[in-house]
Amino acid sequence: MTFVYKYARPALTADCVVFGLDNEDLKVLLIQRDLYPFAGEWALPGGFVTVGESVENTARRELAEETGLHDIFLEQLYTFSDPDRDPREHVITVAYFALVNLVEHQIHADTDARNAAWFEISDIPRLAFDHEKILNTAYERLQGKIRYQPIGFELLPKKFTLRQLQHLYEKILDRKLDKRNFRKKILKMGILKELDEIEKDVSHRAARLYRFNKKKYDTLKDQGFNFEI
Repeated sequence: MTFVYKYARPALTADCVVFGLDNEDLKVLLIQRDLYPFAGEWALPGGFVTVGESVENTARRELAEETGLHDIFLEQLYTFSDPDRDPREHVITVAYFALVNLVEHQIHADTDARNAAWFEISDIPRLAFDHEKILNTAYERLQGKIRYQPIGFELLPKKFTLRQLQHLYEKILDRKLDKRNFRKKILKMGILKELDEIEKDVSHRAARLYRFNKKKYDTLKDQGFNFEI
């Protein structure tokens, strides 16, 4: 027997803020909507939770269906519940955010998305619904998170230079960092392993390559640290 609720219930969705990094800028993944409302406008990937489905599974399903992204780490961000955030009805959304290496994840639009593309965080188009608010919340979380937890695994290639690592921090924090102080502090933490390898096929002087010390990295990730620069 189906239980009938006395009170009307709001709908539930999941939305995803996916950050990526390349040699130029920090980027965010957006989809171009193909359905009402806001058809043709850009938005965060996401969709409605179906009966019997967890919110996180919805986020993963929608990411796969709309952008082709699979098997990425998602972290719950915040719940947005303004009754007027969706013109169709009262819709509550649970937002997630993720960090991915652009080289390792190819995207393509599918289902109800016309297009899927990476946009520089400094050049975001007008977004549907309240997705600008969700994106800003995720960006603030990322800027805070990088100060107390190493997050380079998700955004950098497996082997990287100190220049690339500093580039990551500068793009997320949106400010220049002193090269000497940055390298002194990051090397002192012991989370990097210096390799007997240097960059290849680069126009500038080849730099030493590093990779993360997984054991030390996981320890700091669990314990947290202070990386104020």
